[in-house]
Amino acid sequence: MSGPHRAILFAVLAAGCIACGGGAPQAPAPPQRPPDARYEPSPVEVVHAMLELAQVRAGDVVYDLGCGDGRIVIAAVRRLGARGVCVDIDPARIAESRENARRQGVADRIHFRQEDLYATDLGGATVVMLYLTVEMNLALRPKLLRELRPGSRIVSHWHSMGDWQPQQTQHVQGDSGWRTIFLWTVPAR
Repeated sequence: MSGPHRAILFAVLAAGCIACGGGAPQAPAPPQRPPDARYEPSPVEVVHAMLELAQVRAGDVVYDLGCGDGRIVIAAVRRLGARGVCVDIDPARIAESRENARRQGVADRIHFRQEDLYATDLGGATVVMLYLTVEMNLALRPKLLRELRPGSRIVSHWHSMGDWQPQQTQHVQGDSGWRTIFLWTVPAR
């Protein structure tokens, strides 16, 4: 095969590889680092109470930092017509939340981000859901206050924000006993 023909064949093959994504499907990327909190799903009654406490409605964009299986965002989208963002550092959790959203028919209204929640841009959120640790909540607090618009709501399952007093605290009873949830509203600057 002559030089010009070889160059054309190479260009066609390269374009085909680019158009097809470069070859075989890739496995999910490993986490950038291990998760800071152990994965423990929130009980259904707690999920519903969190959404009610935040007064989630159709115009809201609900972010769940450390989304696990996606149940909070999926419920916000399905039950209340919100849109959502699932954020988790663990690719297995993002894959699970994406599959759960697909099965519930709401995957098109949810964005899935495998990333470190400390690096996530929160500017689009109107509601942020947390089930992390006290230490993580305290580390996130300056970011939440800096990036969220005034009036945005933050709800945490089980863990407080240190000396930042919540507007409301609610105790929820379920199969697993009593759980506490907290609500804060980002103040005007």
